[in-house]
Amino acid sequence: MQVNHGGTEMGQGLHTKIRQIAAESMGLPLEAIRVMSTRTDKVPNTSASAASASTDLNGAAVADACAQLLARLAPVAGLMLGCPAGAVRFEDGAAFVPGAQVQHIPFAQIVEAAYRQRIPLFAQGYYRTPGILFDPAVGQGKPFHYYAYGAAVSEVEVDGFTGDHRVLRVDILHDVGDSLSPLIDRGQIEGGFMQGLGWLTLEELLWDDRGRLATAGASTYKLPSWSEVPDIFEVAFLERAAEPGVIFGSKAVGEPPLMLAISAREAIRDAIAAFGAGGVIELDSPATPERVYWAIQKARAAREDAVPAQEAHGD
Repeated sequence: MQVNHGGTEMGQGLHTKIRQIAAESMGLPLEAIRVMSTRTDKVPNTSASAASASTDLNGAAVADACAQLLARLAPVAGLMLGCPAGAVRFEDGAAFVPGAQVQHIPFAQIVEAAYRQRIPLFAQGYYRTPGILFDPAVGQGKPFHYYAYGAAVSEVEVDGFTGDHRVLRVDILHDVGDSLSPLIDRGQIEGGFMQGLGWLTLEELLWDDRGRLATAGASTYKLPSWSEVPDIFEVAFLERAAEPGVIFGSKAVGEPPLMLAISAREAIRDAIAAFGAGGVIELDSPATPERVYWAIQKARAAREDAVPAQEAHGD
């Protein structure tokens, strides 16, 4: 079975999830589904592959197309099984009647019979996110179909002499609804967090006095790499979190985990505070070693200023 959809695969695992949706919807093994390259001559006027919504949109459209095909194949299978179309079930690459003693009929035989009866073996599915509305004039409405939630705890180590720091451990609990592909979603959460860690602690844009970008290459613009991955990186999914009204109860999970890296930045701020006497720690982002070093120096100076004042008060 060939599937065309309007989403762009850019490493987020979209094609894999589409294959899983098509296989589950048609009752076929995964290897029976072939996802074709995204082409606008096959699926024109598509929505952008953005906002982590590609599985929601394209997956639901694929499920709609599969439902149309099954509605056409069910009567054919019913004739072959000697039962009403509504009693037919498609599973494991075959059609059968639950509880009946009739032999399972392979899906390929049903498709061939449908072809000989001149029944269309292709379908176009569509999906529109329901209930989305927003009135900018009054600032009211429902601009999003659902929200995704996550929590992270980070443990960091900061060098008080150089400002260098590293993340020792990260524990994340994230809401992915009822995950379509736990392996992909786990990778998206880990990757999103690491991207956020780079955004908040490494990736610094600097311009020269003529307004030219000075950090324009790999030698000056630092990206997170394997050396920045925490020694302990635990990710868990929120349980019993299936979202109603979306494809198989799943949720978008590509970009939201990026914000969880704020926990690492705040852990760095707490570590800086330990060098001083507490209080507010000002730390700009990204929290580069240079910025962390000067924040530590400021915290130490504030502590030293506070000690004489306390001694004077004691006298």
